[in-house]
Amino acid sequence: MNKFFTLTFLFLFTTILFSQNNKSKAPEINKPFVLGVIDEIQSKELGENRILNIYLPEGYNPKNQEKYPVIYLLDGSADEDFIHISGLVQFNSFEWINQVPKSIVVGIATVDRKRDFTFPTTLENDKKKYPTTGHSDKFIAFIEKELQPFIDKKYKTTDSKTIIGQSLGGLLETEILFKKPSLFNRYVIVSPSLWWDNGSILNQDSEIFKENFKQNIEIYIAVGKEGLTPTEIPRVMEVDANLLEEKIKASKSKSIKVYFDYFPAENHGTILHPAVANSFKFFYPKSKE
Repeated sequence: MNKFFTLTFLFLFTTILFSQNNKSKAPEINKPFVLGVIDEIQSKELGENRILNIYLPEGYNPKNQEKYPVIYLLDGSADEDFIHISGLVQFNSFEWINQVPKSIVVGIATVDRKRDFTFPTTLENDKKKYPTTGHSDKFIAFIEKELQPFIDKKYKTTDSKTIIGQSLGGLLETEILFKKPSLFNRYVIVSPSLWWDNGSILNQDSEIFKENFKQNIEIYIAVGKEGLTPTEIPRVMEVDANLLEEKIKASKSKSIKVYFDYFPAENHGTILHPAVANSFKFFYPKSKE
């Protein structure tokens, strides 16, 4: 009986010791999952520091000669659209998908989107409701004079530049398209808030109508079932998006391609992800074999 207890004790002791040794040799599992890098730029135009979330494609090496297209993402904070849009870019650039070229994604973290994405409004109600608005000119200058040169200098970039934005971000994109169209080659304008200032942007003259405009530009416009807009003079977002498409087509420019996409099953909160995925199919159509 004593031998039995002795053997049992030795077995249990050996098992515990072996288990502890295994634990001590177990690899560390609590390692960070790194999606990209966080960069920062000091902006004189905006008078503040701006955080940039950067996704670098697989194989990116600053010492190599290979360069990559850049996708600029408005509302690019980690808790906004940076993670899921970077995931779309990564997925669509997999070799077995091969829908888009490997690209750098620059997520511009939000500070005050109403301030940065809107031009001055003439409506007193909106001035009181949104007191910080009306400084898109500074944000556009930031993109042109500071952000793009910063990215081109620090990262391996080509001349291909895409911008993605939704809602007020889509309004800002439309303003850039009309005033400084050459800042980007491709525009992904989703559910644009063209209701701002009672739709005055749809009545503005545009650089894209000038005969000396030579740059090739592709514009993707998407809208869901979104209905009336949140302003004192109600407008319908689907109608405004259609009017934007018509205005761009009216330029009859051979250097411009515009695509319109309607998502009746999506609303203002759900449309961005499927719309961006669809925009890649328009921009990079696969040849039919």
